[in-house]
Amino acid sequence: MKILIIEDDAQTTEIVKLSFKLGWPDVRLLEASSGESGLAMVETAKPDAIILDIGLPDISGYEVLRQIRLFSELPVIILTIRNEESDIVKALSLGADDYLVKPFRQMELLARIKAISRRLHSPEVDLEFECGPFHFGQSVTKLYKNDKPIRLTNIEGQILYYLMRSNGRYIYNETIAQKIWGENAYERIRVNIRHLREKIEDNPSNPKFLINIPGKGYMFICQDSPKAESSS
Repeated sequence: MKILIIEDDAQTTEIVKLSFKLGWPDVRLLEASSGESGLAMVETAKPDAIILDIGLPDISGYEVLRQIRLFSELPVIILTIRNEESDIVKALSLGADDYLVKPFRQMELLARIKAISRRLHSPEVDLEFECGPFHFGQSVTKLYKNDKPIRLTNIEGQILYYLMRSNGRYIYNETIAQKIWGENAYERIRVNIRHLREKIEDNPSNPKFLINIPGKGYMFICQDSPKAESSS
């Protein structure tokens, strides 16, 4: 497995390298110290996952993430000193799979990457099913509504797949968070649900498929339903 770290702080890079050496020695760690060089390596080195800082010397990590999402759904974990809610929401909105604040616990970083890797390669995923006008393509990032393609991020696809497979049953936020991230992550759920509604609903403010109990959980209804809730 190859993991690319895009980080301009040499000390942070060394800590990450030591973490992998001690906890996951089979991983080959690739390094880039700027946004532009990182983008080039994403295309040429073909990493399996990316660790990305926001405060880079040339272009911001947000812009790097935005450009990556134009051509790739590789797992991206943000590793940054910024801990404001607005920063977390922005990163998730651009398609980040996870967000970790410095100073970080080394084994936690490895655990999060392993969790993402397990989800992406889970043998439990069976995409051969239809849910109303929806069906998946060859992965959870490729959704079709009435045979029209809709591009999802990895996290969006995993959340939607889980809710679709639970068709008609409310799933609590805590259950969704544990299934996707292995920890409580209400804000991440809320952001991704909003993006999913924007992509799959005819009227995101009055959803017919992706329904919620405010503050508690969500349900996917395969057929149109008049019982939609508008809040998230």
